[in-house]
Amino acid sequence: MSRSPRERCLRGVESIWSEVVVVARVVVVGAGYAGVMAANRLAAVGRSDVRVIVVNPRAEFVERIRLHEHAAGGTNAVQQRRGLLHHDVRLRVGTVDAIGERSALLDDGAALEFDYLLYAVGSTAARGPAGSEYAYSIADLAGAESLRRRLPQLSAGARVVVVGGGLTGIETSAEIAYRYPSLAVELVSRSVAGWLPESSRARIEGKLANAGVRLRTGLRVTGIRADAITTDAGVLPSDCTVWAGSFAVPDLALRSGLSVADDGRLRTDDTLVCVDHERIVGVGDAVAPPRPVGDHLRMSCQAAIPMGAHGADTVLALIRGEQPEPLSIGLAGQAISLGRRDAFIQATHRDDTARGFVLSGRVAAMVKERVCRYTIASMRFPRAYRWRSGPTVSTPTPIAVR
Repeated sequence: MSRSPRERCLRGVESIWSEVVVVARVVVVGAGYAGVMAANRLAAVGRSDVRVIVVNPRAEFVERIRLHEHAAGGTNAVQQRRGLLHHDVRLRVGTVDAIGERSALLDDGAALEFDYLLYAVGSTAARGPAGSEYAYSIADLAGAESLRRRLPQLSAGARVVVVGGGLTGIETSAEIAYRYPSLAVELVSRSVAGWLPESSRARIEGKLANAGVRLRTGLRVTGIRADAITTDAGVLPSDCTVWAGSFAVPDLALRSGLSVADDGRLRTDDTLVCVDHERIVGVGDAVAPPRPVGDHLRMSCQAAIPMGAHGADTVLALIRGEQPEPLSIGLAGQAISLGRRDAFIQATHRDDTARGFVLSGRVAAMVKERVCRYTIASMRFPRAYRWRSGPTVSTPTPIAVR
């Protein structure tokens, strides 16, 4: 008797799991910093208890913290996952369209049944002003690749306008100015590093100016055109506009009927278990834990990697019938690259409020590079990974990252 396409897909899914004796089947949705750390830690720490499948649209791993370098034609931000994912973790290239009670439905019609699911879908660029289709975004690899191809085509003196004074805008404008000194790079924003102390802001602004970046602060961008941007103070010509605004999260949780915060992030308890589905654990940018444990955590790999590790530990505790521990993550600082030979590092308390210590110059650039390399190393050695515990008292106003 012939079977329907869906029945054949489900039989194929069953055969994947049936190759091994399964105690618990864990599907990890997303393979960014949080997802890879979670999958690797599950496989390395709970090898006899779990079998892990990661679902991700790309087979390669994208170092998002290097996308500004990639866009400017420097470092390649793409790595093969073969050397990054634990050898016991299976990779399924695809996109999850919906999450059911015990299965993840993929865009090709297949379904992956799970005992536990790790929600690690990450973040992307928030919608910009009218005409954003004329701007290049470097929140993802596709946008960074497009900008990487465009910059060499610009003639000397062409104006590159970067919109946004957060970390992305600062690092992108400095990197382009460093790689393309013949271009006129401008950074347009209401402020530059506005969340930092005044002395730190002044030093970053001075370094950007020394790098050849013209600062246009106090402006709100209202629209983008093919040859210009519009602001509340008038029109500024632009031969190449880069959008470096805030982040947003995919709407998978909302579409799946799960509880979300106002910004679409999956709502969890203080152990990262979804508030209305005890078999779903959330990690990374797209998750909203309770304020006492998560209000100070900004969208960053500095928070995503320990969240991934903690989420894996939570899943392992649930599998073993144990009570998971509450989330506890403390941040250490912000490292801002300013081209390849300069950087600025602002130390912070565990709750992400600024401390008095700062580091800049070539030494800071070396530290920043070591931080980037450590993020990869930490995912390759998940058993040994440890992180700073969180603040005793939550601070309601964290440092913004974008």
